[in-house]
Amino acid sequence: MRPSGRATDALRTIQIDTNVTMHAEGSVMIRCGNTHVLCAASVEENVPPFMRKSGLGWVTAEYGMLPRATTTRNRREATAGKQSGRTQEIQRLIGRSLRAGVDRVALGERQITVDCDVIQADGGTRCAAITGGWIAMRLAVNKLLAAGVIKNDPITSHVAAVSCGIWGGVPVLDLDYAEDSQAGTDANFVMTDGAGLIEVQGSAEGATFSRDEMNKLFDLAEKGVAELVAAQKAAVA
Repeated sequence: MRPSGRATDALRTIQIDTNVTMHAEGSVMIRCGNTHVLCAASVEENVPPFMRKSGLGWVTAEYGMLPRATTTRNRREATAGKQSGRTQEIQRLIGRSLRAGVDRVALGERQITVDCDVIQADGGTRCAAITGGWIAMRLAVNKLLAAGVIKNDPITSHVAAVSCGIWGGVPVLDLDYAEDSQAGTDANFVMTDGAGLIEVQGSAEGATFSRDEMNKLFDLAEKGVAELVAAQKAAVA
């Protein structure tokens, strides 16, 4: 029995609230069980220096965790004067993932920055940030289209992410912290709505895992991402 009582192939309860801030072009609060992430997409009519005069747009992301998002208070990274390696790795992952679902020619020379702030963490924060970040980006692009700023929709596919792992010797979907902290294998799958893989991050703790177990995790991820994409579609309908 999983600590949450869920079936091995069950996601945590998903709740998505859109347009939760008044200034961002697109915003969403996504709750995956007890993991809550605020995602806000901002549009700027410029691109980073390395993209200028390329005719291409850019999508990037920033990620942060509030001090009491976890069981004990974490020091704000701003007070340390630098971001941790973990934060940098996660926000680069979010940016890469969202760019995979965008036609940057159609976006034009403008940048969308998706800020992902973890309000409460219970495992899977990067996956929730990617899934919610796509919704925030979709809402921001909808405003550009409605205003006639861009003519063609630059979003080519949904992008969502979910964790899977081997907990208690059994492959399970959507790890919460109780499982993640004890899992023998932990993997994050980032995929499109067509089940195309964007990125897979997987590692074993202690014992190795087999090709057969990897296939089972992939099957669980496909199911989970399909359900997350359905939630995305309902949120932006």
